[in-house]
Amino acid sequence: MRVTVCELPHESGALAEAWAALCEHTVAHESELVLLPEFALSEPVWELEHFDAARWTAVETLSRRHLRRLPELHAGYAVGTRPVRVDASRLNQGYLWAADGGIRPLRSKYFLPEEPGSWEATWFQRGDPTFPVFHAGAVSFGLNICTELWALETYAAYARLGVELVLSPRATALETTKTWLAAGVVGAVRSGAFSLSSNRVDPSGTCGGGGWIIDPTGDVLAFTSAAEPFATRDIDMTRAAEAKESYPRSVFADLVSGDRSKRRVS
Repeated sequence: MRVTVCELPHESGALAEAWAALCEHTVAHESELVLLPEFALSEPVWELEHFDAARWTAVETLSRRHLRRLPELHAGYAVGTRPVRVDASRLNQGYLWAADGGIRPLRSKYFLPEEPGSWEATWFQRGDPTFPVFHAGAVSFGLNICTELWALETYAAYARLGVELVLSPRATALETTKTWLAAGVVGAVRSGAFSLSSNRVDPSGTCGGGGWIIDPTGDVLAFTSAAEPFATRDIDMTRAAEAKESYPRSVFADLVSGDRSKRRVS
């Protein structure tokens, strides 16, 4: 599968230029799956400490309008997150857009930080505590939204379930990029899957770009930057299947299955 990761701003002028460039890139590279940043094309409401109902409504409306532009990517699939209200809950909801089926909701973010600049528990209710397997055509994936990259327990489950991609839309700061990349490497190696992440970027550095594609061995195949904000790679899903049978996944698979005959005493 040919996958694309990116970094995108949200300011209207910068976003218009960046979105046009991204669409040009995905068309030229014939991208099959595009991962967008957390709340791509929308303002980061969580930067405000106090909830503002009018701003929420405005951002939710703007998001619906922007999501109608996803066909401009000319990709088979796109994954990202969006602000939605479900019953009485405000959610940071993952979605899968398919060229032949439109938008389908995925799971919503469960782990919500609450600190200066990231008042997410103020703006959102908790979403789904489970991390199921989703599908984009024949490809299986898990969705860990930003902070949920640190939900390390999910990777063992993904390995058991045969997940091929771990997708992580982010909104993280420039100075913490190395730390987040380390989480992506651990996620890829522990799950035996490709780790893909796209990040927001803004002039203040509140969000600092740095999208990646990491293979199941932990090798970084691509990393975005201000100079190259989009990256596309062809990835071989058989690598993920093979990884499930190799170290370190195989050690834990034996323990889960109860088959300890392969364990060696050193």
